[in-house]
Amino acid sequence: MLIARVIGDITATQKHPSHEGKKLLLVQPLDLDGSHRGMPVIAVDSVSAGIGDRVLLVQDGFAAFTTVGLKIAPIDSAVIGVIDHIQLDLGLDAVAPEPAPAPAEPRPAAKKQPKKNRAQ
Repeated sequence: MLIARVIGDITATQKHPSHEGKKLLLVQPLDLDGSHRGMPVIAVDSVSAGIGDRVLLVQDGFAAFTTVGLKIAPIDSAVIGVIDHIQLDLGLDAVAPEPAPAPAEPRPAAKKQPKKNRAQ
């Protein structure tokens, strides 16, 4: 599922019978910061979205045609919701990874003990 913005609508006088009576929208997928994500796509509308609306977009064929109430249809994308509000929990982004543990300092070399003179 993607976030997208409706940037236009499509009129097609000749189309597959399964698309009769369905509204086609031109939508631009978006990243979370609102920048464009890839190229615009045509999607079947299931929620009466309009130009300028921020919407939920599915791009899986099965999800798309079942969402618009069809059993099997040549649909790749569908608008399945109008987004009212997005809230991001920035605390998750602010968590820095834990630093790697510092390498252990090398142990000082053990001093050799002088051998005792066994002859004594």
